[in-house]
Amino acid sequence: MRLSEADALARLAAHDHAVLCTAHPERGVDAVPVVFAVVDGHVGVPIDRVKPKASPRLQRERNLEADPRATLLAEHWDRDDWARLWWVRAELRHVADPDPARREALTARLIERYAQYADRPSGEEPFHGVLVLRIVAVHGWSPEA
Repeated sequence: MRLSEADALARLAAHDHAVLCTAHPERGVDAVPVVFAVVDGHVGVPIDRVKPKASPRLQRERNLEADPRATLLAEHWDRDDWARLWWVRAELRHVADPDPARREALTARLIERYAQYADRPSGEEPFHGVLVLRIVAVHGWSPEA
């Protein structure tokens, strides 16, 4: 059954990880697991320093510069109880030059949600930056909706 927009957004905001899909100009869909935060109709995805990276500039950043469309897919799986399954898909648009207050609010929410970002030495930034994406639509499904 289709989730209401409010229920889908609430499930997305409460979930702790999802898959971010961007469009690579040659390969097509690039899908990567991410952590995220939702604040006032926007999603923030950290460009972090916690996990090792092959390059300081991520492919998802380059993809979004070329095509600002993205999708974030969150889901809950229960192998033993399929009545508890659900998924939420958010259609997003990259905000190339976000308002500093919006970026700060998303950064604060990420630090609040994930201990790995909060537990940093004094003065050390937890991220290289935050990708800011505006939610343009949200859809979801659950058997119990």
